[in-house]
Parts: sequence; C-alpha cells; structure tokens
Amino acid sequence: MEFYLEPSWKAHLQSEFKKPYFKELMSYVAQEYAQQQCYPKHEDIFKAFEWCPFDAVKVVIIGQDPYHGPGQANGLCFSVHDGIAHPPSLRNIFKELETDLQKKYPVSGNLEAWAKQGVLLLNATLTVRAGMAGSHQKKGWETFTNAVIKTLSDQKKDVVFLLWGGYAKQKVKFIDASKHHIITSGHPSPLSANRGYWFGNQSFSKTNAQLKELGLTPIAW
Repeated sequence: MEFYLEPSWKAHLQSEFKKPYFKELMSYVAQEYAQQQCYPKHEDIFKAFEWCPFDAVKVVIIGQDPYHGPGQANGLCFSVHDGIAHPPSLRNIFKELETDLQKKYPVSGNLEAWAKQGVLLLNATLTVRAGMAGSHQKKGWETFTNAVIKTLSDQKKDVVFLLWGGYAKQKVKFIDASKHHIITSGHPSPLSANRGYWFGNQSFSKTNAQLKELGLTPIAW
C-alpha cells in the first residue's frame, strides 16, 4: 500500500517501515480498503503527521481509534470534518474548553487548527471499518503509534502529553517523565464524564501554563 508521510516524520520513523509487522499492517490495510468501507479516507490516514511536523510538536493528545460513522473521521483524534455533528466525546472536550478557558463553544469540530499549532492528535489505531468500532485494533497500528510516542520521547524534550482515560494512560511507559510533562485525566466519553472523571480537569489551561513556563507560545485552543 502506497502512503505519504510528512518528510520530517519519515526521517525519524524510517526504521519502522522496514519491519515485518509494518509491511503486514500495510498489506492488511490495503486489503481492507479495497474490500470494505473504511475510515478515514485513504489520503487522511496519516493526516495527524502532515499537519504537525516532528519539529513542531509541543503537545500530544492520544485517542484510541477513528470514528466509525460516515464522514466523521479526518485523521486527527477526536476531530471531525467541518459541518459534521460533534460526537459525544468531542462535545465534552468543548464543554471543558468553555469552562476552563471561558471560550465560546466552537462551531466546527475540526481540530486542524490545533494540529497546525503543534498539537499532535494521535489515535493509537489509525484506521477502522465502517460501523465497527475497534475493528482494526491489534493489527499492528498500536506497535507503530507506540514507536511514534517513544521516538518523540527519546528525540525531543519538554513535550506536554495529555493522557485522557485508562487507555491513553497506559502509554506512559513509552514517555520519559524526567524530561517531558504529563497531564492526566478521565476520558471525555459520556460514561467517564458523567461519573465525574472529566469535567474540571483544566487540561487546556494547565497545558498553556506549562508551555508559557517553557517560554513557548501557548495553544489557541
């Protein structure tokens, strides 16, 4: 399967592409896209890397897998295309944004503007079969995205990692906490949010406070 990866990322991840698991993964994904309806669009699979080059990464948000409804997934975790109704987790993210930063609830659910400011919006699994949540998990994507997290941890310093929910928190083992900044909270899904694990976490103001402390430009969330 042919794929485009933004050049700075390609340089850092070159060794992964040569590994047997990655070749098998690309073969699997190519077959799925040829035979099934899958999301996001083929050209959007690696969009998170395209909008946020390696050297630009200041913040990492980790999701699980893409939205599996029609027209939703756009290659960035928690993000949807312009004009698409906001899924429940994204609604809760925006509600927290409203109270944390006293910002108006956004009209568009497209988080491209975050990515362009240095927020890597990384799903652990980058593809999914339509209507089947988690259908492309454990096929090799997690190995690849774990390598992405570890590469960021090894090659950079002072990145702010936002780990929302139990799944994202498991990724802490790939992050060197002595040179990076980790902010954790419950997941923005309704189940977690309604139990009191999401609202009031102040992830956005905490991230910006950390960036300011490092002398970096805060994110216009």
